[in-house]
Amino acid sequence: MSALRNRVIAVTGAAKRIGRSIAVELANRGASVAVHYHESRREAVDTAKECSGQAFRANLASVDQIRHLFEEIRSTYGRLDGLVNNAAVFRRTDPLKVTESDWDLIHDVNVKAVFFCCQQAAKIMKRQGRGRIVNITSLGGIRPWAKHVPYCASKAGAIMLTRSLAKALAPYVSVNAVAPGVIHFGDDLPPDIAHLVRITPQRRHGTGEDVARVVRMLLEGPSFVTGQIIAVDGGLSLK
Repeated sequence: MSALRNRVIAVTGAAKRIGRSIAVELANRGASVAVHYHESRREAVDTAKECSGQAFRANLASVDQIRHLFEEIRSTYGRLDGLVNNAAVFRRTDPLKVTESDWDLIHDVNVKAVFFCCQQAAKIMKRQGRGRIVNITSLGGIRPWAKHVPYCASKAGAIMLTRSLAKALAPYVSVNAVAPGVIHFGDDLPPDIAHLVRITPQRRHGTGEDVARVVRMLLEGPSFVTGQIIAVDGGLSLK
Protein backbone atom coordinates (compact mmCIF):
# COMPACT_ATOMS: atom_id res chain seq x y z
CA MET A 1 0.00 0.00 0.00
CA SER A 2 1.35 3.43 -0.96
CA ALA A 3 2.38 5.81 1.82
CA LEU A 4 0.37 8.46 -0.05
CA ARG A 5 -2.97 6.74 0.35
CA ASN A 6 -5.43 9.16 1.99
CA ARG A 7 -2.77 11.87 2.14
CA VAL A 8 -3.77 15.36 0.97
CA ILE A 9 -1.31 16.90 -1.48
CA ALA A 10 -1.63 20.38 -3.02
CA VAL A 11 -0.05 20.89 -6.44
CA THR A 12 0.25 24.42 -7.78
CA GLY A 13 -0.03 24.99 -11.51
CA ALA A 14 -1.55 21.53 -11.86
CA ALA A 15 -3.83 22.17 -14.83
CA LYS A 16 -1.32 21.34 -17.56
CA ARG A 17 2.10 19.99 -18.45
CA ILE A 18 4.38 18.98 -15.57
CA GLY A 19 1.86 19.96 -12.91
CA ARG A 20 -0.81 17.76 -14.45
CA SER A 21 1.62 14.83 -14.69
CA ILE A 22 2.45 15.23 -11.02
CA ALA A 23 -1.18 15.46 -9.94
CA VAL A 24 -2.13 12.32 -11.88
CA GLU A 25 0.88 10.37 -10.58
CA LEU A 26 0.04 11.24 -6.97
CA ALA A 27 -3.66 10.44 -7.42
CA ASN A 28 -2.73 7.07 -8.90
CA ARG A 29 -0.86 6.36 -5.68
CA GLY A 30 -3.95 7.09 -3.61
CA ALA A 31 -3.42 10.74 -2.65
CA SER A 32 -6.24 13.29 -2.51
CA VAL A 33 -4.97 16.04 -4.81
CA ALA A 34 -5.87 19.73 -4.49
CA VAL A 35 -5.42 21.04 -8.05
CA HIS A 36 -4.41 24.69 -8.14
CA TYR A 37 -4.75 26.87 -11.23
CA HIS A 38 -4.83 30.53 -12.15
CA GLU A 39 -6.23 30.99 -15.67
CA SER A 40 -6.56 27.45 -17.07
CA ARG A 41 -9.90 26.62 -15.48
CA ARG A 42 -11.12 24.09 -18.04
CA GLU A 43 -7.88 22.12 -17.96
CA ALA A 44 -7.78 22.29 -14.14
CA VAL A 45 -11.31 20.92 -13.86
CA ASP A 46 -10.39 18.10 -16.24
CA THR A 47 -7.27 17.30 -14.21
CA ALA A 48 -9.23 17.39 -10.95
CA LYS A 49 -11.81 14.98 -12.39
CA GLU A 50 -9.09 12.57 -13.48
CA CYS A 51 -7.58 12.77 -10.00
CA SER A 52 -10.93 12.60 -8.19
CA GLY A 53 -9.84 15.85 -6.56
CA GLN A 54 -10.93 19.46 -6.50
CA ALA A 55 -9.73 22.54 -8.38
CA PHE A 56 -8.81 25.76 -6.55
CA ARG A 57 -8.15 29.10 -8.23
CA ALA A 58 -5.60 31.66 -7.05
CA ASN A 59 -3.26 34.24 -8.52
CA LEU A 60 0.01 33.31 -6.83
CA ALA A 61 1.43 36.77 -7.46
CA SER A 62 -0.87 37.88 -4.60
CA VAL A 63 0.03 36.86 -1.05
CA ASP A 64 -3.58 37.46 0.02
CA GLN A 65 -4.78 34.98 -2.59
CA ILE A 66 -2.14 32.46 -1.50
CA ARG A 67 -3.37 32.76 2.07
CA HIS A 68 -6.97 32.26 0.95
CA LEU A 69 -5.97 29.28 -1.21
CA PHE A 70 -4.55 27.38 1.74
CA GLU A 71 -7.48 28.31 3.93
CA GLU A 72 -9.76 26.81 1.26
CA ILE A 73 -7.71 23.64 1.03
CA ARG A 74 -7.63 23.17 4.80
CA SER A 75 -11.35 23.86 5.04
CA THR A 76 -12.11 21.37 2.27
CA TYR A 77 -9.86 18.50 3.33
CA GLY A 78 -9.23 19.20 7.00
CA ARG A 79 -5.50 18.64 6.63
CA LEU A 80 -2.52 19.05 4.31
CA ASP A 81 0.24 16.45 4.14
CA GLY A 82 2.22 17.64 1.14
CA LEU A 83 2.79 20.57 -1.18
CA VAL A 84 4.30 20.61 -4.65
CA ASN A 85 5.24 24.12 -5.76
CA ASN A 86 5.10 23.67 -9.53
CA ALA A 87 3.53 26.90 -10.84
CA ALA A 88 6.03 29.08 -12.69
CA VAL A 89 6.45 31.73 -15.34
CA PHE A 90 8.86 30.71 -18.12
CA ARG A 91 9.68 33.36 -20.70
CA ARG A 92 12.36 33.58 -23.35
CA THR A 93 13.65 37.14 -23.18
CA ASP A 94 16.48 39.26 -24.55
CA PRO A 95 18.19 40.52 -21.36
CA LEU A 96 18.49 43.99 -22.91
CA LYS A 97 14.72 44.15 -23.40
CA VAL A 98 13.52 42.84 -20.04
CA THR A 99 11.12 45.31 -18.42
CA GLU A 100 10.48 45.87 -14.74
CA SER A 101 7.07 44.24 -15.10
CA ASP A 102 8.66 41.18 -16.77
CA TRP A 103 11.12 40.87 -13.91
CA ASP A 104 8.49 41.39 -11.21
CA LEU A 105 6.05 38.83 -12.63
CA ILE A 106 8.69 36.13 -13.01
CA HIS A 107 10.03 36.66 -9.50
CA ASP A 108 6.59 37.10 -7.92
CA VAL A 109 5.49 33.67 -9.15
CA ASN A 110 8.79 31.76 -9.22
CA VAL A 111 10.27 32.93 -5.90
CA LYS A 112 7.90 34.98 -3.76
CA ALA A 113 4.95 32.64 -4.29
CA VAL A 114 7.10 29.60 -3.53
CA PHE A 115 8.06 31.10 -0.18
CA PHE A 116 4.55 32.13 0.83
CA CYS A 117 3.02 28.84 -0.31
CA CYS A 118 5.63 27.04 1.80
CA GLN A 119 4.85 29.35 4.71
CA GLN A 120 1.11 28.71 4.61
CA ALA A 121 1.50 24.98 4.06
CA ALA A 122 4.06 24.67 6.85
CA LYS A 123 1.72 26.30 9.37
CA ILE A 124 -0.81 23.54 8.73
CA MET A 125 1.80 20.78 8.63
CA LYS A 126 3.49 21.79 11.87
CA ARG A 127 0.16 21.64 13.69
CA GLN A 128 -0.17 18.08 12.39
CA GLY A 129 3.40 17.23 13.40
CA ARG A 130 4.62 16.36 9.90
CA GLY A 131 4.56 17.28 6.25
CA ARG A 132 6.58 17.31 3.04
CA ILE A 133 7.23 20.01 0.46
CA VAL A 134 8.71 19.60 -3.01
CA ASN A 135 9.63 22.66 -5.04
CA ILE A 136 9.93 22.33 -8.81
CA THR A 137 12.94 24.41 -9.70
CA SER A 138 14.90 24.02 -12.94
CA LEU A 139 18.25 23.19 -14.39
CA GLY A 140 18.14 26.88 -15.31
CA GLY A 141 18.69 27.63 -11.62
CA ILE A 142 21.97 25.71 -11.78
CA ARG A 143 23.22 26.42 -15.31
CA PRO A 144 23.03 29.89 -16.92
CA TRP A 145 20.78 30.21 -20.00
CA ALA A 146 21.50 33.39 -21.97
CA LYS A 147 17.93 33.90 -23.22
CA HIS A 148 16.30 33.26 -19.84
CA VAL A 149 18.20 35.49 -17.41
CA PRO A 150 15.30 36.54 -15.12
CA TYR A 151 13.98 32.96 -15.12
CA CYS A 152 17.39 31.51 -14.21
CA ALA A 153 17.79 34.06 -11.41
CA SER A 154 14.34 33.21 -10.05
CA LYS A 155 14.96 29.46 -10.10
CA ALA A 156 18.33 29.91 -8.39
CA GLY A 157 16.41 31.79 -5.71
CA ALA A 158 13.93 28.92 -5.38
CA ILE A 159 16.83 26.50 -4.89
CA MET A 160 18.21 28.58 -2.01
CA LEU A 161 14.71 28.89 -0.56
CA THR A 162 14.51 25.10 -0.57
CA ARG A 163 17.75 24.70 1.30
CA SER A 164 17.04 27.47 3.81
CA LEU A 165 13.50 26.27 4.53
CA ALA A 166 14.72 22.70 4.98
CA LYS A 167 16.71 23.97 7.96
CA ALA A 168 14.05 26.40 9.20
CA LEU A 169 11.16 23.91 9.11
CA ALA A 170 12.99 20.85 10.44
CA PRO A 171 12.32 18.46 12.04
CA TYR A 172 8.60 18.40 11.26
CA VAL A 173 8.57 19.40 7.59
CA SER A 174 10.99 18.16 4.94
CA VAL A 175 11.69 20.44 1.98
CA ASN A 176 13.31 19.20 -1.23
CA ALA A 177 13.44 20.28 -4.85
CA VAL A 178 13.37 18.70 -8.28
CA ALA A 179 15.28 20.48 -11.05
CA PRO A 180 14.07 19.33 -14.48
CA GLY A 181 16.18 19.68 -17.58
CA VAL A 182 14.48 19.85 -20.99
CA ILE A 183 10.94 18.53 -20.62
CA HIS A 184 9.04 18.31 -23.89
CA PHE A 185 5.29 18.32 -24.47
CA GLY A 186 5.15 18.33 -28.26
CA ASP A 187 5.67 22.04 -28.85
CA ASP A 188 8.50 23.36 -31.02
CA LEU A 189 11.80 23.79 -29.22
CA PRO A 190 13.84 26.98 -29.77
CA PRO A 191 17.28 26.26 -31.28
CA ASP A 192 19.15 26.84 -28.02
CA ILE A 193 16.86 24.44 -26.10
CA ALA A 194 17.01 21.86 -28.93
CA HIS A 195 20.79 22.07 -28.62
CA LEU A 196 20.50 21.13 -24.95
CA VAL A 197 18.64 17.96 -25.92
CA ARG A 198 21.40 17.03 -28.36
CA ILE A 199 24.10 17.35 -25.72
CA THR A 200 22.12 15.56 -22.99
CA PRO A 201 24.02 12.33 -22.14
CA GLN A 202 20.84 10.24 -22.41
CA ARG A 203 20.21 11.80 -25.86
CA ARG A 204 16.57 12.60 -25.25
CA HIS A 205 14.29 15.13 -23.64
CA GLY A 206 12.41 14.32 -20.47
CA THR A 207 8.68 13.87 -19.92
CA GLY A 208 6.24 15.06 -17.32
CA GLU A 209 6.09 11.50 -16.02
CA ASP A 210 9.88 11.49 -15.45
CA VAL A 211 9.51 14.48 -13.15
CA ALA A 212 6.34 13.19 -11.49
CA ARG A 213 7.92 9.90 -10.44
CA VAL A 214 10.75 11.69 -8.64
CA VAL A 215 8.29 14.04 -6.92
CA ARG A 216 6.29 11.04 -5.78
CA MET A 217 9.45 9.39 -4.41
CA LEU A 218 10.21 12.48 -2.31
CA LEU A 219 6.66 12.60 -0.97
CA GLU A 220 6.33 8.93 -0.05
CA GLY A 221 9.94 7.81 0.46
CA PRO A 222 12.32 8.13 3.44
CA SER A 223 11.66 11.18 5.59
CA PHE A 224 15.40 11.49 6.35
CA VAL A 225 15.92 13.29 3.02
CA THR A 226 15.64 17.07 3.20
CA GLY A 227 17.29 20.11 1.64
CA GLN A 228 18.22 18.19 -1.51
CA ILE A 229 18.03 19.32 -5.15
CA ILE A 230 17.50 16.37 -7.50
CA ALA A 231 18.21 17.02 -11.17
CA VAL A 232 15.87 15.18 -13.55
CA ASP A 233 17.79 16.06 -16.68
CA GLY A 234 19.20 12.97 -18.36
CA GLY A 235 22.65 13.95 -17.11
CA LEU A 236 22.70 17.39 -18.70
CA SER A 237 23.94 18.99 -15.46
CA LEU A 238 27.09 16.89 -15.81
CA LYS A 239 28.13 18.69 -19.00
